[in-house]
Amino acid sequence: MPTTIADAQNLLSDLIARYSSRVDYLMIRLEEAEGTDILLRGDKVETLSEGISIGGHIRACHKGGWGLSSFNQLETIQHRIEEAIAAARMVGDEETLLAPIDPVQAVCQLPLTGTDPRKIPLSQKKQLCDRYTELLKSVDRRITTTSVRYGDSTQTVILATSEGTFIKQSWVDMEMRFSATARNGEIIQTGRETTGSRKAYEDLTNLDEQVKSAGQRAVAALSLPSVKGSTYTVVIDPILTGLFVHEAFGHLSEADMAYENPDLLEVMTIGRRFGPEELQIFDGAAPQGHRGSYFYDDEGTPATTTQLIKDGILVGRLHSRETAGKLEEAPTGNARCLNYHFTPIVRMTNTWIERGKTPVADLFTDIKEGVYARNWLGGMTNGEMFTFSAGEAWMIRNGKIAEPVRDVTLSGNVFQTLADIEAIGDDFYWDESGGCGKGG
Repeated sequence: MPTTIADAQNLLSDLIARYSSRVDYLMIRLEEAEGTDILLRGDKVETLSEGISIGGHIRACHKGGWGLSSFNQLETIQHRIEEAIAAARMVGDEETLLAPIDPVQAVCQLPLTGTDPRKIPLSQKKQLCDRYTELLKSVDRRITTTSVRYGDSTQTVILATSEGTFIKQSWVDMEMRFSATARNGEIIQTGRETTGSRKAYEDLTNLDEQVKSAGQRAVAALSLPSVKGSTYTVVIDPILTGLFVHEAFGHLSEADMAYENPDLLEVMTIGRRFGPEELQIFDGAAPQGHRGSYFYDDEGTPATTTQLIKDGILVGRLHSRETAGKLEEAPTGNARCLNYHFTPIVRMTNTWIERGKTPVADLFTDIKEGVYARNWLGGMTNGEMFTFSAGEAWMIRNGKIAEPVRDVTLSGNVFQTLADIEAIGDDFYWDESGGCGKGG
């Protein structure tokens, strides 16, 4: 990486001036990242590492065709630019359609409110994982397997484009995952917890109760009856609601899933009603302090808050500049790449259903028999069909929360489920857990 902002700006400006006339669009992305990864399974250390990576990629677009070339040796950058341009010119045979954005000159860093994890020794992070492992094991002798994972990552990214944008952006991300598996004869149950932060290492150091709850749920589930498979009215908590709206609806809102799929584009027609008037769904990186937040995406588009559903009606979708250009819509700042090895693709950021008006206790009132589900163990989607496993659950009987049950898996069609929403509770809160993959 160039040692100063001025050095980087001068280098990239010179390169773009030299090569940009050969393509419709040229972007250079430089990245410096460092991080820690720790994984303990029981008393065994499976991963204990710190790493630093420096690299970048070139994106070129010519007549609608894209070329990408990545590198980790800065001295090869001119060859990589030529490779990306050659690839774009080889495949381009249409029209380059990129939704316009204003050029940006910015240096920004997502602010920390506490200690930067880079200042914490690896040994201290390992001790934290050891302590949480002992907490999980201490819950009950029937816990046979534990897993504790710690990860932190710090990235500094520099973007420069042929349109005049130059951005340097930095952030820190931290995450911990805990699981405990309990066994009683042939019955095996697992409890999991996940949390993360972009604010302070201290956010991960006082999780004793959350960690123990994973083990306690696993043990408690050993003696619970399995839920009887049926069609129920279901109440879900804000965490499971977040998983549902992300997996079942959010991915369908990513425009790269739609603009080359006429059938899906027809289903996701702007103006179509999907739910009741109370239903409001948003996605956006603009709300500050969350794990999906940033100032600019990996194309230099400013972060926004995009309303996807307003009063039950589809009013928006998530875009890169290319998908926005092809669908003649506004870019939303949702083009993201994992690191310099990958091209940006359309990705959700923070996705949520807005707080409703119904007091939580009233959600249960008219339910003769149903299920109340909280937290999550996992989930998957296949098009418009979804399946999610609840972390814990109770039967609802005659308007009251009744006996706890286990093995609760919720499945259905997302469009039918949205249409069937009867009420939305007034208990909104942000959850910083979870993660998601797409496109490898």
